[in-house]
Amino acid sequence: MRTVMIMAGAAEPRLRADAKRNAEQVRSAAIGAFRARGLTVPLDEVAKAAGVSKATIFNRFGGRVGLIEAVVEELVATELFRIIDRTRSVPDAGERIAQYLTAIRDLQYRRPAVNDVLLQEYPHSRQLMEICRTAGEFNEELIAAGRESGALRPDVTADDLHALVVDNALALKHGTRPHRDDYERRTTFLLDGIRGRRADS
Repeated sequence: MRTVMIMAGAAEPRLRADAKRNAEQVRSAAIGAFRARGLTVPLDEVAKAAGVSKATIFNRFGGRVGLIEAVVEELVATELFRIIDRTRSVPDAGERIAQYLTAIRDLQYRRPAVNDVLLQEYPHSRQLMEICRTAGEFNEELIAAGRESGALRPDVTADDLHALVVDNALALKHGTRPHRDDYERRTTFLLDGIRGRRADS
């Protein structure tokens, strides 16, 4: 009996090490897949890339939402919040809006997972909804400063900014991906359309 107990005890750390390694492989595969193609990539493909079974993903992460929450900070949140922090450091309200919209549209173009977050594809994820809430609050802050300074047209609202970002997410997710030069040119059209008279003078 004692021999069996010793062998079982020795096996437990190995099992824990294997489970930890599997989890890290799944995380790494998920980050690669989600970064390239968004959060809706089939879990079968993530499992195959990680060299594990799909059941392992459910056992370790509880399914897609749990897996997304395990990687979304590295995948989306860190860069999005960095953009917000950098934008807040810009003194001029007009330049702040231009920098934010340019940076957000660039992130949307480069990182399909951002569009899935902004489109609230997984509303049951508290973590993803918190990211959306933070971005929404910043939109209100940005628009209020832009209107007060005259950098924005007086009829532009936070809802308008939200709609512009979401419409772009829909176009990138479901439409034909534009050439980068055309995409950036359209960013200038957008900015020109919402600028106030002070910014035009």
